Amino acid sequence: MKYSIDPGGDAAYLQLYKQLRRDIVTGAYPYGGKLPSKRLLAEETGVSVITAEHTLALLSEEGYIEPRERSGYYVCYTENDLFGAPESPAPSVPHGHGPVPETDFPFSVLAGAMRRVLSDYGENILQKGPNVGEEELRSAIAGYLRRSRDMQVRPEQIVIGAGAEYLYTLIVLTLGRDKIYAIEQPSYEKIEAIYAANGVSLERLPLGHDGIRTAALERSAADVLHITPYRSYPTGVTASASKRRRYLRWAERAGRYIVEDDYESEFTLSSKPEETLYALSQAENVIYMNTFSQTVAPGMRMGYLVLPGPLLSAFETNAGVLSCTVPAFEQLVMARLIEGGDFERHINRVRRKKRKNLLNLSQKMETES
Repeated sequence: MKYSIDPGGDAAYLQLYKQLRRDIVTGAYPYGGKLPSKRLLAEETGVSVITAEHTLALLSEEGYIEPRERSGYYVCYTENDLFGAPESPAPSVPHGHGPVPETDFPFSVLAGAMRRVLSDYGENILQKGPNVGEEELRSAIAGYLRRSRDMQVRPEQIVIGAGAEYLYTLIVLTLGRDKIYAIEQPSYEKIEAIYAANGVSLERLPLGHDGIRTAALERSAADVLHITPYRSYPTGVTASASKRRRYLRWAERAGRYIVEDDYESEFTLSSKPEETLYALSQAENVIYMNTFSQTVAPGMRMGYLVLPGPLLSAFETNAGVLSCTVPAFEQLVMARLIEGGDFERHINRVRRKKRKNLLNLSQKMETES
């Protein structure tokens, strides 16, 4: 081991996490290999045993390693699915009418941001803004993604639109209707509906317990892979670390793109935000998208695309003429919530509440058993 912690860098657990993850992904710790103990990690790096334990827990939550009772942590990440566990079907789910948000943003905070925007901008909010969205909001989102998701994004890469359905159409306009688009099966019904309405060819790739089944992915003739790696709706399937890397390898062939639909990932129970394919990719062929309907309110019909640099000219040529579909007032309110820290405080508050509820439920079950 040669791990070290920079006192002036990120939090110690994140530095150690990134170093261990690098060694797992590069094969320094092979599939089935045992990781150093938390005490050994703590001794070498100078961090506390609790910090080392937290780091190992994060790697376990994301599917890089697995704990074995009285034995330690072992690598379960693999570049070759042939050596992994057999793929089982995705869980069956009841039919529903669409995602249902489980959190509420404090109305008093939202109302306060609205009043400040009205006071600061006055009649200027009635003016038509840039087609890609207000500069204030795009800059705020870029900063948020850098802080929270380790995504190095420039404001000019961000496009604002009125919800996910509108963004799906922008993706088709940018990439073209001549491509084959692959979606998860099952998936959120509107994804398929919007792509079909745009006249593109569709492939439906079956989900397993840890993401799209590898055999189906390898057989696919698709050019574009639309995935919801954190939590696919309606199955709730989360793509494992191995599967996420498999998606990226699939996209290494020239002309292939991934659409990363990052639905609900902000509310992970982990103390570290989920890693994104956009941040992991080196090929600049991942389109990242997210909305504020889950994190703020379903009535906030606002979302955004993050386009990789090589696609900016294609977007400008094929979709840049379209006016932004979100009123300037709403965009400026959202920018104020992000810049003032209210948005991230809300995210953290909800995550703490969900972890507490899960702990209480677990304790209740232990008491009743």
